[in-house]
Amino acid sequence: MPSLPRRLASLLLGAAACAAAGAADFKPSIIYDFGGKSDRSFNQSASEGALRFKKETGIAYREFEITNAAQRAEYMRQLAQRGYSIIVAVGFTQASAVEQVAKEYPSVKFVVIDGVVDLPNVQSVNFREQESSFLCGMAAALASKTGKIGFIGGMDIALIRKFEAGYEAGAKYVNPAIQVFANMTGTTPLAWADPARGGELARAQFGQGADVVFHAAGATGIGVMQAAADEGFLSIGCDSNQDYLHPGKVLTSAVKHVDVAVYTTFMDAKNGTWKPGQRVLGLAEDGVGYSLDADNRSILTPAIEQRLNQAKADIIAGRIQVPEYKAK
Repeated sequence: MPSLPRRLASLLLGAAACAAAGAADFKPSIIYDFGGKSDRSFNQSASEGALRFKKETGIAYREFEITNAAQRAEYMRQLAQRGYSIIVAVGFTQASAVEQVAKEYPSVKFVVIDGVVDLPNVQSVNFREQESSFLCGMAAALASKTGKIGFIGGMDIALIRKFEAGYEAGAKYVNPAIQVFANMTGTTPLAWADPARGGELARAQFGQGADVVFHAAGATGIGVMQAAADEGFLSIGCDSNQDYLHPGKVLTSAVKHVDVAVYTTFMDAKNGTWKPGQRVLGLAEDGVGYSLDADNRSILTPAIEQRLNQAKADIIAGRIQVPEYKAK
């Protein structure tokens, strides 16, 4: 009969072997949208969620960065054919490819972020972006000295109009007379990756008197924020916490926890608790919010913070109704 230490060692080795087998069987993957995983915004947040999963579980994942639209379905098929357990597609533009490929591979789990696909092997994750944008609009109005603020969107789509609607509603909740200038960068996916155009639009709004500008434009927003810093005005970041890009000059960021969505869906799939269908994340679910850290503490004052936190509580409780954008 083996000694207790030897028996314990045997049990531990068996558990380790089972864990290794489980890790080998589970193969997660992610496909980023235009702009790439280093856009310091939407895609990067998704990448951080995948990295967190890898660090905590030791399970590697496969990733792709697309350079043209045809690669979406192509990469999804490659991953499905190679036995990947779950494929996360980042961005609404991938919804049609997910719908097409998910039908071809019904045993593979698919996730589309910022889109909706109604299939038994697809999970659709969306956010109430208008809620965090409402808080950012309040912050802009409270910080503005001119009573004029700006918004710059990326591709002109309903999703980005949601950001705009929430931002304007929040600003007017604080100051009904405030002026909000708004521009969209373009009508194609290239609108997400044009920092020069973002800077140009921001400078035009500053020329009209805006002193705070909020972007919801992916990598294009980097140009918006740079222009604000160069001109001595304030910017508001989007999707990721972007306060660090220009400390003391970024009022706050409308944080969208794409990282949490990716991490959770990988973890759920690994643990066998993943479910298809729709998930919608807002302030109540901690899916969206606004950033506050050492980089913006000097400009997002305790007085502003108090107003935002009260409004956040009121939105969650239903006392403030944030308008939804409705396409005309």
